[in-house]
Amino acid sequence: MNPAAEPAAQRGQAPVPGRRSTRQRSAVVELLSTIDDFRSAQELHDELRKRGDGIGLTTVYRTLQSLSEAGEIDVLRTDSGEAIYRRCSAHHHHHLVCRLCGRTVEVEGPAVERWAEKIAAEHGFSEISHTVEITGTCAEH
Repeated sequence: MNPAAEPAAQRGQAPVPGRRSTRQRSAVVELLSTIDDFRSAQELHDELRKRGDGIGLTTVYRTLQSLSEAGEIDVLRTDSGEAIYRRCSAHHHHHLVCRLCGRTVEVEGPAVERWAEKIAAEHGFSEISHTVEITGTCAEH
């Protein structure tokens, strides 16, 4: 059987509730699973086209939006406001992102976790969540 035609659960991917699995969706998910760095929708679209997948840019954007809403990918905003995407691990983490090449490292931040809880408690907040992204220039630049 063609792997793209297999149900998501058989490929080790959980189906997204309310979204049917399509060839295009599978192609985007599979591409994201091979990329370590954050990429824009346009960059992902270009790579899909190079691989011979005839997927429209609008379909790529819609797929990325639904994957983001389902919590299957992380989304960051660049300094210019462009959304960039990456498939990340399921546990809570933060990112170090190179602003020149996009190289990304997942990092744990226990001090950040303690700080967020402390600040929230001091101001009477509960059930908090947070996102911390650290940008800089990697050693390769």
